[in-house]
Amino acid sequence: MAKLGDLDVKIRSKNAGPFWITADIFCKSRPVFHIVKSALSKETLASCLFVEADSLLRFEIDKLYVLKFSLPRPNVQGSRKDRDMHGAQLAVRLAEIELGG
Repeated sequence: MAKLGDLDVKIRSKNAGPFWITADIFCKSRPVFHIVKSALSKETLASCLFVEADSLLRFEIDKLYVLKFSLPRPNVQGSRKDRDMHGAQLAVRLAEIELGG
């Protein structure tokens, strides 16, 4: 089974304000984009991140071969319990998602 990070993609996550984190998956070709788009559902991502699928927002930017997800932060940015102030650690976890079955 291939991991998302093994494909020809660039994964970036970052904060999107004090209450949200966003993750972008930049695919380098149309065929890779279609693989990622069909294999990476909101439910798959929610399971990996231990959040409810309904809390995720998914955006497909076909012309740029980009798949984007936004999710509420588990803790407000900069609060005592916040362990990832910039939201960058999410990209590492996404790269480990196994695609296909």
